[in-house]
Parts: sequence; structure tokens; C-alpha cells
Amino acid sequence: MKKRSIAFVVLLTALPTVSPAATPPKLERGKDFIETPALANGLSLPNLFQSDMVLQRDKPIRIWGWAAGGETVTVSFAGQTQTAKADEVQLGSVKAVMVPWKVTFPAMPANTTPQEIVVKGTDRTLTLKNILIGDVWVLGGQSNMEFQTPKVDNGDLEVVSANFPNIRLLNVPQQNGPDAKASFPRWYQWNDFFNDHNRQGYWEACSPETVRTMSAIGYVFARRIHMATQVPIGIVNVSRGGTCLETWTPIEVLKSIDTPEVKAKLAEWDQKVAEFNPQKDLADRVTQFNQRLAQMKAKGQDVSSQTLPSDLRPGPALDMNRPGNCYASMIVPLVGLSIKGAIWHQGYNNALDPNGHVLYQQVFTPMIKAWRTAFSDPEMPFGIISQETDGEPQDLDHFLEKMPDEGTYIREAHYKTFLDLRKAGDKNIGFASSFDQRRAWYHPQIKIPVGERMARWALATQYGMKQIRWLAPTIKEMQVENGQIVLTFDDDVAPYNDGPILGFAIAGKDGKFQPATAKFLEKGKDSRNRTQSDKQVIILTSPLVAEPIHYRYAWCRNPLGNLKTTDHTDIPLETQRSDDWSLADMYEAYSGKKCAVPGIMNGSEVRTLIAALREADQERQIAEAKALLKDTQK
Repeated sequence: MKKRSIAFVVLLTALPTVSPAATPPKLERGKDFIETPALANGLSLPNLFQSDMVLQRDKPIRIWGWAAGGETVTVSFAGQTQTAKADEVQLGSVKAVMVPWKVTFPAMPANTTPQEIVVKGTDRTLTLKNILIGDVWVLGGQSNMEFQTPKVDNGDLEVVSANFPNIRLLNVPQQNGPDAKASFPRWYQWNDFFNDHNRQGYWEACSPETVRTMSAIGYVFARRIHMATQVPIGIVNVSRGGTCLETWTPIEVLKSIDTPEVKAKLAEWDQKVAEFNPQKDLADRVTQFNQRLAQMKAKGQDVSSQTLPSDLRPGPALDMNRPGNCYASMIVPLVGLSIKGAIWHQGYNNALDPNGHVLYQQVFTPMIKAWRTAFSDPEMPFGIISQETDGEPQDLDHFLEKMPDEGTYIREAHYKTFLDLRKAGDKNIGFASSFDQRRAWYHPQIKIPVGERMARWALATQYGMKQIRWLAPTIKEMQVENGQIVLTFDDDVAPYNDGPILGFAIAGKDGKFQPATAKFLEKGKDSRNRTQSDKQVIILTSPLVAEPIHYRYAWCRNPLGNLKTTDHTDIPLETQRSDDWSLADMYEAYSGKKCAVPGIMNGSEVRTLIAALREADQERQIAEAKALLKDTQK
């Protein structure tokens, strides 16, 4: 702890005290505006502690900050007072100007009455107002979690309805770098994706105005919990578009994972950092600038606004996807804060790596454990949202050619991690599907149902509302008999539209799949001679797979699949399979060749596999047409 404190001191002595602007700042397009720095001189608190925040109920309340070495700090809250002395730290032979202090209040129940935190030092007093006690949830992941409320389907209705003064919102600033951050600034950060400035680092009461920059999934999740419990809810959004799983994992944890995939990823980034030359990077950018300028002039375009690059960029060392960087920059500033739990929605960027799901499966559980450690709760609730859809929807005409996609395997890693932890006795791991919210864009804007599903899990498992269903049906048994696969479920299932069951595929020992005909087991006739079906048993067959041994369901990035619970919910059967065949195995099964790099397909091999699957789709359609023609001629 002493080593970390010294790092904080170095930053503290270099920054002036800045008060938040009384009027909105002048924002320059494309540039950030820092309103309040991360750290300030004199008696101070990290920007995590502000007016309008929510503190976690029923857990110790830790409050910390910095002061002059040896200064006594008194903190008053909820009728109680705690005192601490700023620890003196030596920097060589020079005594540090600012050093850390911390106090801990005992756990308190939820309280909707606004209260004050008063922090007093030798010659300065800080007062935080409108503090509530309730439940604090952290939102993690990438852009599908970050996606803002007004930009989703029916988001306009959510925005105008967001009058919840006891829900509090905080978007954590998107800092960079591998060094642990003591705090974060309050700033207006330019976001190229949203083409706007995001106000970050401010605790704010939920209103139609403040909810506009909040995660849609996170807000809907919080809204439902608050409406059901009337407990104050704080949501702390650390999601960040374009990020990978490994950047959200502590570098020390990653280094402890002894697998070829993780070691290769760390070595790859170490090489990028070592080889980067900022002077050469600048020279290359200047060359590119001059070439572009010459082209513009040749076309008679105005070049007066063009500016020659002159800055030296930090390069890969500060890249947001360098392993461990987002954890150090965005999670560490929260360490010490008591929270209720976290929800997670991420995976797209890992699906861009060939066999990215292998690393994902190795890292995800250690990452969850690391987050629980960071928030001092080894049993902290952690809810997983499965991989989103992407690409054109799968249909029966293009069933097989849509199957090869790394994102489907990432989705499987999400579900498998959930099942493995739950089987191991983890009572606080949660899950919600998102694959049935079908859109071709990898930012499907159907976010409200996903937030609602995550809230179902939280309300049922963390708030005692056990009557709420959140678990999807599961397959408890698979039998192979008489050229068919028989699946037995733990509960009744049915297709969404009461039509045929869609989304299953089966394969024999050759590893070649075909869409399966799926029917419920018939168990007899009723008194009116109507067929009765067992809604817990489904039989899979295909005339093109004589001896099936494995099945897959909803096995596509944007899959065909329509099974759900039969009660009044929309919870779908999750993407799953019985085989363990890789994409490389599929390539070998359909092409008769092995991958040039064992276990990993290159671009040419991917194209070959898709072409072979497209041909298999066509052959099946021809066979079906011939069978139909034969039946009509009888």
C-alpha cells in the first residue's frame, strides 16, 4: 500500500485545485475539456466522492482522500464521526506534501433522506450534499453496454420518463495507461462514435436530461430495480466501446494464467510497446499529411484548416486495449468503494481474433474473481449478458453458411462460464440472453428488453422476489437412439410463434451438420382425439443425417432459433451444443484439408469453408425439392 500511496503523492503535488465551472464550458469539437482534475492540492477527496452520490447499504462505508502529512482529518456522516491522520510518507529525503487518509463507517441501512458528508482538516472543510444510501451497481463491457439511452429503440420514451431523483448516475471517464489511477477527472470527453462530447466523472440525479448519456441497458436495469424496491440505486458506468476482455483484467492476474494463448497475447503487446518509436511515428504522419495536402491542392480544395502534425503520440503503451490498461485506469479508481454488484456485456472485439474464444474462456472467470476482489466481496453478484447479434439473419436457405463465426463461440463462452460457476456453487452469478434481439448491425438497438432480463435476475436472486423467472430452460439429458437425438428439458418449452421449432442442427461422425426437424414427443390422444405433446422432450431428425451424434442450437451470430419458456416471459433457450468441434474441425470436415496453422483458419480457409457450406445448403434444398415433388406425384 505504501508504494501505491507514493505514486499518488507525486501526482497530487503537481496539480492545482480547480472548482467546477459555474456555467457550461466552451467545448471545442474533437477535443476534451477537463473541468476538474483527477487530484487536487490541499485536503481533498477523489472525484468518486461527490454530492448526489449513492453509498452502498449494509456494507462498511469507506471514505478516503489526501491531506498534508500528519494532518488530522475528521469525517462526519449520518450522525457519526470518524477521525484519521494522513500517513506521513518519505520521498527519499523529502517529506511528501500530500499523503492519503481513510475512514470507515459501519454498515448502514438504505436511506432515502438526503444527508451530508462533512470532511474537516486543519484549515479546510469539504461538504458533500444530497447523499443517499442504497445499492450501487457497476456496468462493465464495451459499446453495447455503453450505448446511450436516446439511441435505442423506444429510448425517447425512456428519456422523457426518467424522473427518478433517487437513481443516481455516474459515467467514469475513459482514462488510459497501465499505471494505477488514484482518481479520475471530471471532463467533457469528445467521442468520435457518438460525434459529441460525453460529460464524464459527475454523479447526477436521474432526470430526462442526465439520462441521455447513460447506458440504456444500465439505466433500464436500475429503473426496474428501483421501481420494485424503492431503494436508492447508483449506477457506475465503466463500459468502453472497442475494448477487449483482457484490458479489463489486472495485468498481474493475466501474467498468472499459464496458457499459450494468454502468454502469446502478452508477448504481442510487449513487442508492440518496445518497437514503437514516437519520432518515426510523427515522421510517418507528416509524410502522410503532406501527401494528402498535395492531393487536396491538386483538386482545388481549401487546405487552410489543415494542421501539420507536431505531437509525439504515446503509442501502444497507452492503448486502451493493452492488457490490464482499462482495469488500471477505470476500475482501480473505484477500488475501496462498496458496491452491490456488477453486470457485464462485452465480447465483440475478442471475436475479431481467430480463436478469440479460447483466450476468452481462459480469462473470463479470473476477471470476474479480480473484480470481486477489487470491491472486497468474493461473493459479489455478477451478471453476464451474452454476445450480441451481428450480420444478416440466419434462415433455412442460408443455414449452414451462417454457422462459422467466432462471435458464436464467444457467446458460448459467456454461457459456459455462467453454467460452470453456477455448478460450482456460485449463487451470485447471473445470466441474460441477448441473441434473440436480432439485428444485422453489431449494435442492435433493442436494449430495453436486455436490461429488463438482467433486472429479472437481480430481483429474483438479490432482492428476494423469487416469483420472478430469470433462468432459461436447460437441456438436462441427451440420448441418441434409432437415428434421432432426444433432448429432455428441465421445464416446458415452446416456439415463440406456436409454429415449427427452428434453430437446431445435427451431425454425424463426419462432422457435417444439417438443419434438424424438431418435434415434441407425442404422448397420446386426449378425450377429443387431439395429439398430446410432451413439451419437455424434443426429437431431432434429418433425412440427410442417418446416424446423428451431436446437436447445436442457435449456432450463428444472428441465429435462427425460436424456443422459449412457456410461461409469460420471453426468456429464450440459449445458444448451445453437445459437440466440441472447432471451426478448424469444420474446415477439415467440409474441405478434407487441415488448416495451414493448426487449429486456426486463415482468411482463405474461412472463404473455402463458407463456400462449402453454401454448396451443402443448396444440395439440401435440391434434395428437399425432389422429395416434395415425389410426394405430390403420388
